[in-house]
Amino acid sequence: MNDLWNQIELVSEWLSASAQWHGDDGIPHRLLQHLHYSGLSLLFAALIGLAFGLLVGHTGRGGFLVASLANIARAVPTIGLILLVVTVAGLGVTPVLVALTALAIPPILVNTFEGIRGVDADAKDAAQGMGMTGWGVLWRVEAPMALPLILLGLRTAAIQIVATATIAAYPGLGGLGRYIVDGLARNDYELVIGGTVVVVVLAVVVQLVFALLRRLVVSRGLLGSSRPS
Repeated sequence: MNDLWNQIELVSEWLSASAQWHGDDGIPHRLLQHLHYSGLSLLFAALIGLAFGLLVGHTGRGGFLVASLANIARAVPTIGLILLVVTVAGLGVTPVLVALTALAIPPILVNTFEGIRGVDADAKDAAQGMGMTGWGVLWRVEAPMALPLILLGLRTAAIQIVATATIAAYPGLGGLGRYIVDGLARNDYELVIGGTVVVVVLAVVVQLVFALLRRLVVSRGLLGSSRPS
C-alpha cells in the first residue's frame, strides 16, 4: 500500500512540474504528436474499412475473406508489425502510419460487415418495395440500422490505435510513447508511470467521445443493438 501511495505521489509531482507542460518534451507537444499519428491512422483505416465493409455486407460476397482477415489480424503481434514495416520502409512517419492503419482496419471492417449483414431482411424488402435502388437501401436503411456496430468498430480501432501508437516511439518517433521508451532506457520509472497514466487518460477520453457520439447519432431504438467485436 505504501509503494502504491509513493508511486501516486511521484506521478503527481511529475504531472505538476512546469517542465512537463513546456517545450518539445512537454505533455502538450507529445500529446499533439500522438493525436496526429492516431488521427491520421484512424482516418485511413476508416476510409478503407468502411468502404469494404459496406460493400461486402451489402452484396453478401466476400464474407469469408473478412473473417479470415480478422483472424489473421488478431494473430499478428503489434510491435512485430511496426518493426517489420519500419525495417522494410525505413524510419519516418509513413511506415508507422501504415502499420497502425493495418492494425485498425479489421475491427472497422468486421463490425461494418456484421452490422450491414445483420439488418432485418423485412426492412430491406420493405424499402425495395417502396422503389428504393440497391444503393438507396444501403444508405437509407442498412447503414443507419448498422450504425451502432459501425461506431463500435470505430471505437475499438481508435482505442487500439491510441494504445499502439505508444510503440511508435521505439523506431525513434515522438508521441506519448516517448516517455515510456525513454523512461525504460534510463530506469526512470517515474517517467514510465507518468507517460502510462497520460495514455490511459487519453484512452478514457476516446471512450467518452465515442459514447457521446453514439448517443447523438444513433436512434434510441437501436442503442441496445450493438455487441462487442
